[in-house]
Amino acid sequence: MSAAAGAQTRDFSHFVRQLDGGIARLDLAVDGITCAACMVQIEGSLAAVPNVTRARVNLTNRRVAIEWREGTLDPARLIDRLRELGYKAYPFDPAKAESDEEKESRFLLRCLGVAGFAAMNVMLLSVSVWSGNVSDITPEQRDFFHWLSALIALPAAAYAGQPFFRSALRSLFARNLNMDVPITLGVVLALGMSVVETMNHAEHAYFDSALMLLTFLLVGRYLDQNMRRRTRTVASNLAALKSETATKFVSAEEIREVPVASIRPGDLVLVRPGERIAIDGIVTEGRSDIDQSLVTGETAHLSVAKGAVVYAGTLNVSGTLRVQVSAAAAGTLLDEITRLLDNAVATRSRYMRLADRAAQLYSPVVHLTALATMLGWVAFGATWHDATITAIVVLIITCPCALGLAIPAVQVVASGALFKSSVLLNAGDAIERLAEVDTVIFDKTGTLTLPEPEVVNAADVFPDVLALAGRLALASRHPLAAAVARAAGAATPLGGAAEEPGQGVRADFDGLELRLGRPSFCDAERQAQAVGLADPEASVIAFAYGHERFVFAVRQRLREDAVAVIAGLTKEGYSVEILSGDREAAVTHVARLLGVTSPRAAVMPADKIAHIERLKRQGRRVLMVGDGLNDAPALAAADVSLSPVTAVHLSQAAADAVFLGDRLAPVSEALAVARKAKRLMRENLLLAVIYNFIAVPVAIAGLATPLVAALAMSGSSVLVTANALRARRTGAI
Repeated sequence: MSAAAGAQTRDFSHFVRQLDGGIARLDLAVDGITCAACMVQIEGSLAAVPNVTRARVNLTNRRVAIEWREGTLDPARLIDRLRELGYKAYPFDPAKAESDEEKESRFLLRCLGVAGFAAMNVMLLSVSVWSGNVSDITPEQRDFFHWLSALIALPAAAYAGQPFFRSALRSLFARNLNMDVPITLGVVLALGMSVVETMNHAEHAYFDSALMLLTFLLVGRYLDQNMRRRTRTVASNLAALKSETATKFVSAEEIREVPVASIRPGDLVLVRPGERIAIDGIVTEGRSDIDQSLVTGETAHLSVAKGAVVYAGTLNVSGTLRVQVSAAAAGTLLDEITRLLDNAVATRSRYMRLADRAAQLYSPVVHLTALATMLGWVAFGATWHDATITAIVVLIITCPCALGLAIPAVQVVASGALFKSSVLLNAGDAIERLAEVDTVIFDKTGTLTLPEPEVVNAADVFPDVLALAGRLALASRHPLAAAVARAAGAATPLGGAAEEPGQGVRADFDGLELRLGRPSFCDAERQAQAVGLADPEASVIAFAYGHERFVFAVRQRLREDAVAVIAGLTKEGYSVEILSGDREAAVTHVARLLGVTSPRAAVMPADKIAHIERLKRQGRRVLMVGDGLNDAPALAAADVSLSPVTAVHLSQAAADAVFLGDRLAPVSEALAVARKAKRLMRENLLLAVIYNFIAVPVAIAGLATPLVAALAMSGSSVLVTANALRARRTGAI
């Protein structure tokens, strides 16, 4: 009765999102997902639940996205189903996920330390036994060393093997096999046979083999865990752009701050200067400048007045606005970008499909091979003892350590080389995908150009005038004014300055009135028009000094090496394009400077994805380089993506790598490193295949002991690691 009542009180509706078409979605964090076999099991089991339309496991961040027909299913049933499979699930919480990942990483490191320390000590005992003349060692001495090894190995293996033992037990209880089952079986059998051999006063025990096996497996698991932490999608950073509250008119004159979730289409909200807009809507009163670069990619501020459309996530720079709501908690452009990002991420499935097939084949093949080996030896007259030892050897020697380290080992070396080139990887397989690129698409704003706008005609203005304008600019929060202040190196603001919302700032200085702001505010329309004709890409801000009028041209400057990098990529055979949400004149100007013949301007997020998908259908491998919120879906849709470190958090989350500094060179260097790394990965995979081609027949033939099997397995791991380090020695990358 109490259990039933407890089940009825669980309410997960707060975590459920409503999608279009009457579909509900729940994101769950799931403990215990370790391999692609877990993905197959979870997705298949959840898909079998009535009314579930989609179940997708993300191995990288151990999240499960489940969609079902709204109103037909209690979310608690899905969590119960995962519990039946042996997995603990709970609604996704980014902070908890980060904390859990850190705990698991520390736990793996402790396990690795215990296994490595115990393996070294047991190996020393083994060396002590066999270093002298074998005939000088009495059975009592040998047994003593074996029991001492058991005293070290058994508790150490029990602790260090937990990551594999727990996973294997969960899989077995759910009547499935994952990759950790043969690993656990091999370790347990090796330890068990060693105890039996020691009790029977045999010459050999295999405690060192089991510990070495665990040590190398934990090295691979720890590397994998760290790669997984670095690839974790943190799209929840999008919440930083979403305002949780808004100022709503509850009557003609009364306003109240309310949660965005309580706002409905048709409501009126007040948006003050400096606030981020929380809703999509239409301006009914007021004038202002809107910074919408994070949403549309447009660099110039948009002047809005009555009748203009504004979007959630954009920033109100100057004036106060009244806005009639068209969409609030759901249905905004920001939500549309999030949806596009989710869909684009979900399309990256070809790598996972390969992992699924490998996982489905590995465990049954290994178990069947070991079982067939044992039965075959018994059939040919061997004792059950000898046949079991041979089966253990097969389980150990077929451990996929070399295959597991073949790629991570190269990734670690290449990641170090990329770090020296100012590139930080977010995705473990980014190197492989970078190596396949043949088309590079750049966003303009903040990518080909530097993120902060600069005054480009400062040299044409008298230094004392520029200094005075810079001091006045300190009284304004407007980005164009900030550019003037930076150009002047101003540090002391003018006293008595006053800002007129939507127009500019004014102050008195030595009996003269100073103004900085719109050309109309400064009576400088004619001068502003001349500057605009000379530099169509630039935004303008005027300065009135008594009867004198000055106009500053402000725009984002190209990265200093952009021309050389684009030329180098073209020379290497890459197809280079510009895909930007900025206006036509600005994009065409930059394309002409860089020699890019196929620029596209005023492109919305959905259009960027559509263009990338067209290229992919043509067989192209696309690298997208961008930094704005509007670029996030395109970054996720491309085969591989890069963002500058100045990018909005969501873009960095969607990107496979981030590059530092003001140079564009890291983009070309990342491609060069990736090509070299891919060749090393192929070599390592070939070495791993050759190892198994030789080692497995040797094990089946009974020509190896468990110790030799562990050494062979360890040797193959060392071999692929050494091959990965070869690149660092040659300086190739």
